Amino acid sequence: MDNEDRLISPVAGLDESAAEGALRPKDLQEFIGQERVRQQIDVLLTAAKHRGTSADHILLSGPPGLGKTTLALILAAEMQVPIRITSGPAITHAGDLASILSSLVEGEILFIDEIHRLPRPAEELLYLAMEDFRVDVVVGKGPGATAIPLELPRFTLVGATTRAGLLPSPLRDRFGFTAQLDFYENAELSVIVKRSASLMGIEIGEEAITELGSRSRGTPRVANRLLRRVRDYAQVHSNGKVGIKEARAALEMYEVDEIGLDRLDLGVLETLVKRFNGGPVGISTLAMAIGEEAETIESLAEPFLVRMGFISRTPRGRIATPAGFEHLGLKAPISSTNQLDFFDTPASDA
Repeated sequence: MDNEDRLISPVAGLDESAAEGALRPKDLQEFIGQERVRQQIDVLLTAAKHRGTSADHILLSGPPGLGKTTLALILAAEMQVPIRITSGPAITHAGDLASILSSLVEGEILFIDEIHRLPRPAEELLYLAMEDFRVDVVVGKGPGATAIPLELPRFTLVGATTRAGLLPSPLRDRFGFTAQLDFYENAELSVIVKRSASLMGIEIGEEAITELGSRSRGTPRVANRLLRRVRDYAQVHSNGKVGIKEARAALEMYEVDEIGLDRLDLGVLETLVKRFNGGPVGISTLAMAIGEEAETIESLAEPFLVRMGFISRTPRGRIATPAGFEHLGLKAPISSTNQLDFFDTPASDA
């Protein structure tokens, strides 16, 4: 199962860019949630405007779908400067990055999504560009090669990453400000759903808004995607108005439960609980029992199940927690099998 195939995936699908772009807030006042980050960025931008200089380099860190790209676009709008958008995987050579940097204008924002996936030569080129606003272009090869310094206009680099731990320290330390985005509260997601419904011209009841907010896994991108699917269901099965009945029926059809677990999540949890009595069980064994790849479970299902406290990772493998049993309507067995003792050895596929 690919991430893009899941309705509750926080990763944007290939055909979602236009839909997301129409719903993006245009300034910090419109941006919902992330109150602390909004205040920090507001102070940063206001101070830069008063000085008449470009803002410090900014690193936006957090899981997919929380608004990192939206914040980068808002930064450019607030500073009234152009923005250049690229991504780590799109830059395959240091020359690609040098070409982008040399074409920037004074004050422009360069936004690099998935900056942790930049190739190492490009990272090293970026060090000098961020600190001294110049790059050394190497001409020739071997002993006769010469480095020609190329001055760059002052610009602001905005990097976005879902895995800040993969950034090398020299790169991370060159950012003047790091914003850590957190998952949204259900109430904030309900406000986002209400705003998106208004922009899309969807007639939706308050109960349906709350229902969608509670099933969105703390992620605005998921909330907007669920809203579009519920709208489709209401247009086909009713008069287009989305009430609590239509919302629940649509989400049941798309196999999204009351807290946002989908078929893959429930498959992992049910297999762990019902087939292995709560574990511990190695990831390879669990994947074989479900019929999925181990990497699929680790990257798609496990993070949310761990965040919800339904499963835990131990040296002996995955175990279901009492909360996981309770979510399936079962009582956790009183057993020592889930407890580690001094003589336990790690499972080979834990």
